[in-house]
Amino acid sequence: MDVIKFVLLAIGAYLLGAVPAAYLAVKWSRGVDIRKVGTGKVGAANVLNAGPKWLVVPVAIFDISKGALSVWIAQSIGLSAAQQMTVGLLAIVGHNWPIYLGFKSGGRGILASLGVIAMFSWKLGLIMLVFPYLWASIKQLALGVFIALVALPFLSWFLAQPLDIEEKLSITCGFVALTSMALMKRVIARRSELSKSVPLGKVVFNRLLFDRDITDRRLWIGRGTAKGQ
Repeated sequence: MDVIKFVLLAIGAYLLGAVPAAYLAVKWSRGVDIRKVGTGKVGAANVLNAGPKWLVVPVAIFDISKGALSVWIAQSIGLSAAQQMTVGLLAIVGHNWPIYLGFKSGGRGILASLGVIAMFSWKLGLIMLVFPYLWASIKQLALGVFIALVALPFLSWFLAQPLDIEEKLSITCGFVALTSMALMKRVIARRSELSKSVPLGKVVFNRLLFDRDITDRRLWIGRGTAKGQ
């Protein structure tokens, strides 16, 4: 019976995670395809470039809730920590590779990941929320996110007790998978026209640290805006 619950919840978590809130919000409010504006990502951050700025709040809440709700249901029905983490990861997979958009054009799953993290440790979730935004003042939010993601499994393992993390092996392994998935999503995107002449190693470096192909942030964001006009 527990296996059936787990399988059904795993499928439900993926389908919930796959709901492209950013895409729908911008499409309904502006009639614009968010994939052709700004960074081209289907996530809350790109709503700032593609639609009314106030939309970023409900979109962000929805994306966080996708991960949090999936794990909360798994906890409520008594699934193991490993199963809870698996369900949370599937919600992130849904966000990153949504069936409703042909398994492509998803976001990076950062806010969905935040929801998952917070359900295992609200303290760690708070750290993951606040730390990247310390870098936002110098317009390096993506770099802050990179550092937070890399630090996540180490914090989970070495600070499990003060962070109130139980079953630290299962949860830390899950956080390793979460970090790997987020960074992989940055790296595997198709090259843009702006990076055709940039060496592959530099592209990978830029993507990992800054989540873009080139160093020039304004040019990178502007390319999508110009295309969408």
